[in-house]
Amino acid sequence: MKLIKFLLIIFLYFFSFALFADEKNTALENKIFKNLRCIICQGQSIYDSQSDFAESMKLVVKQKLDLGMSEQDIYNFLKDQYGEWILYDPEFNTKTYFLWSIPILIFLLGGAIILRKLAVLKK
Repeated sequence: MKLIKFLLIIFLYFFSFALFADEKNTALENKIFKNLRCIICQGQSIYDSQSDFAESMKLVVKQKLDLGMSEQDIYNFLKDQYGEWILYDPEFNTKTYFLWSIPILIFLLGGAIILRKLAVLKK
């Protein structure tokens, strides 16, 4: 009877580690899925999309993670296959300076317009 309890405890101990490892891997998968754009749906991530392309991309990401590739390696692989557009969070480089500077320029332009309107109202 003690042997059965001992084996059960050991089984549950190792099973809990397997569940925790799978949960960690699932969290990383979901993070990657949310940062990849579905080419078919245009406005959705592959996490949200149910298209055939999104489902196949999910399988590719899972396979790459099983092969031991890092998150960045997977992004680089997919950028080589589909281009920078596949990522929702593009890198900051010479090709994306304008993309990253647009929000700052809009904020400064809006601030200048507001200051000008306030100056006109004070007069």
